[in-house]
Order: sequence, then C-alpha cells, then structure tokens
Amino acid sequence: MTQVVQQPRRFYDGGTLPTGDGPGEPPDPATDPRIVLERHSEEGVETFALARRLAYLDRHLGELLVPARADFRTDLTSVPALFTWLVPKTGAHLPAALLHDALVAGRGDPTSYVSTEGLVVDRVEADRVFRDAMADTGTGVVRRWIVWTAVTVATIVVGRSVPWSRARHWSYRVAAAVTIASIVYLGYSATSDLFDRSWAGAVDVPWMGERPWWAEVAGGFAGAVVLPLALSLLWGRLRTAGAIAGVMLAVLLHVTVGLALIAATYVLLERLARRSSLAAWALAAVVVVGSLVLFAALSLG
Repeated sequence: MTQVVQQPRRFYDGGTLPTGDGPGEPPDPATDPRIVLERHSEEGVETFALARRLAYLDRHLGELLVPARADFRTDLTSVPALFTWLVPKTGAHLPAALLHDALVAGRGDPTSYVSTEGLVVDRVEADRVFRDAMADTGTGVVRRWIVWTAVTVATIVVGRSVPWSRARHWSYRVAAAVTIASIVYLGYSATSDLFDRSWAGAVDVPWMGERPWWAEVAGGFAGAVVLPLALSLLWGRLRTAGAIAGVMLAVLLHVTVGLALIAATYVLLERLARRSSLAAWALAAVVVVGSLVLFAALSLG
C-alpha cells in the first residue's frame, strides 16, 4: 500500500529489435519513449505490433525491455468493452499496459520481455510492476488501483506463472468466487427490497428494511461498502484486491447490468440489420410509432 512517487524518466526509448539487416538500436535512457504501433487484424480481432521497443527501469527488477520478439502482439489495455468508460483502451496508462502485456502474455502465447539483470518475472510481480509503472505515467491513484485489482483477479483465475502453492492458489479462487456470489445475491435481494417486491429466492436485508426510499438507498450503499470489506478478509494477503474488487462490484452492479443490456441490444440490432434490412426498418418504425402514441397519450391525458 506504499504510495509510489511518480518518476516519468523510468520510461525511455528501448531502441529496436535486431533484424537480419543489423543488430538494431540499443536503449537510450536519455530519450523519451516512442510508442510506434502497427495495426493488424487477425480473424476480425484488432491487435498491434510495436515498431520500437519500450524500456522501463523498475524499482526492484531493474531494466525491462519489451517486446523481445517481432511477433509480439497487444490489444493495448485489455479491458472489457463494458468498462472502457472507466478505464479506456489508451491514455496516460498506455505505456504501462504495453509493458504488462509483454510481461504476462496471453493464453497460449509466450512472454516477450528482456530483463537486463537476467530475472524471471512471475505474474504476481508483473501485476505489481504494472501498478508502479502506471504511477510513473501519471495515472490517477484510484484508476491504477482499480486496474491493478482487475489484473490481480485475472491472475487468480488464469493461474499461470504464479509464486503460490496449489493450496494457496485455490484459497484465493474460492475467496473470489464466494465474494462474487455473495455480492450478486445480496445485490439481487437488496434490489427486491428497494422495489418492495418478493422476488424468488431473495432475502430481507436488515440494512434497508421498510424505510423511506432515500434511507433504503443510503442503506444499500452502506452495505455495498461494508459487506465487501468483510468478505475481503477471506482473500488473505490479497485482501486489498478483494476489498477493491468487492466494493466496485457491489457499487457498480446495477450500472454493469444496465450497460450489459444496452450492449446486448446493440449487438442484436446489428445482427438483425446485417441479416435483413427490411426487418430492421420495420422494427424501427414500430418503435417510433409506439413512442409517438405513448408520448401523446401521456402528454395529452
């Protein structure tokens, strides 16, 4: 939890990879990093190659150079589309995201970094490097801890190249599963309570109860903070990640569900428009006419 002091000069130009035409350019700590991306489209998936290497001087590992091979590909900041409003694909954090991508690689892909001190970077250490590197790029404190939490949860789920015993790894997985399931279920029950409905399987939540709506909303928010903090104790040494993940999930649960419904509707409309433009126009006409009728009925009484 120690606050990292921003040091932008830890990022610098990493030169170029050696090729058949020459040894390439060496890193230059006196030169600002140059992020030169080459766009690729593979089976409809957009990825990027780095035309120049990126160098980072980590506080514990020393100099790290990425990528190590010309075939390295990145999707920039790996964030689900639903959450790009919170963490965009690019921005101040981009150099740190590119560094992290090369340190951890994807499923079935090898890592692509060079440690000039000959060190092997496990995934947990790579997540820590990512957090510190975001601080050096000027990324906000809240955003970098949220992003670190997200990659830590991914590390728990994926489980490759981690320094944990099998028992500890599974304890983290169980803690994450219990936290997510508990928050989703309690959020469902709290929503049922807020709308004064008895939904199937929902339980009464005492922090809301039969109170004015504003008091129930305030109680629901308090529960969305207190309960995840209690559940985070199950995460042991990763309790900080557990607390942040739990609170974010609880507070943004309804926002996420709403965005998911909007995104699903958009995808369905796109598919309908591709398959039958006539059906798409017919649906649009029904929506417009229905809206006009409803608007007139409600406005004119």
